[in-house]
Amino acid sequence: MADLAAARLNMVESQVRTADVTDLRIHDAMREIARESLLPPDKAHLAYADIEAEYAPGRWLLKPRDVAKLLQALRPMPGDRVLAIAAPYAAAVIEHMGLALTRVDAGDSEIGGPDYDLIVCEGGVGRAPEAWRRAVAPGGRLGLVERDGPVGKACLYVRGEEGTGRRDLFDSTPPVMPGFAVQHGFAL
Repeated sequence: MADLAAARLNMVESQVRTADVTDLRIHDAMREIARESLLPPDKAHLAYADIEAEYAPGRWLLKPRDVAKLLQALRPMPGDRVLAIAAPYAAAVIEHMGLALTRVDAGDSEIGGPDYDLIVCEGGVGRAPEAWRRAVAPGGRLGLVERDGPVGKACLYVRGEEGTGRRDLFDSTPPVMPGFAVQHGFAL
């Protein structure tokens, strides 16, 4: 366990802080949360590597750097109503920051709305599902990785009075979750 505790501290110092993540609440949470506890025992050694680690069939934890950058862009604040979709590590970090949240695996049918000030997903999707965007409350934020090719983009959606805006944040390469790939039509 001492080796994993040292690896956890090294992860924050070498992967998170060096990626311009300046929110000390995120640093503190990531120093405390045993990321290995979210992985099957035979994959615990991957917890602090700079990779996406599969925690269940078709489900991956984002790279530590990527989840930290995504959470910093989402700016979790006290009182936010939070939804974590297939995001066990992001959920643990947010909970450590003192926010309550709802966890779902990934299905659209489990999402209500517009109820959430903050929605985060750790798995890749081809495009942000409409149901997820509708679940964002006015002034709320949705953070996820959209991927339709070799490299995806971490994206921030913000719902304003006149609609929802989208901004690319950084490159990210998590596998796309089953059922969330972009369906391309036939073209000549």
